[in-house]
Amino acid sequence: MAKSYNIQVTLRECKGNVERMIRRFSKKTKKARILEEVHEKRYHKKPSVVKKEKIRRYKRNVYREEQKRIRAQERRNRNK
Repeated sequence: MAKSYNIQVTLRECKGNVERMIRRFSKKTKKARILEEVHEKRYHKKPSVVKKEKIRRYKRNVYREEQKRIRAQERRNRNK
């Protein structure tokens, strides 16, 4: 069963800027992993490779969240 996506960007939320609309749309599609899903369905990967990529993606997200938390803490300390 295929997932259905409803990604839309309005002209109002981009303040009439078409370039901003395109950038926002492409960011939303990347976040929803639409293109990655199409690529995964098109080409076969061994289960071990899929597992390694999943672990790598998880570690990367954990690292990014930790870095966000550290930067936020530094901003708070700078403003004091």
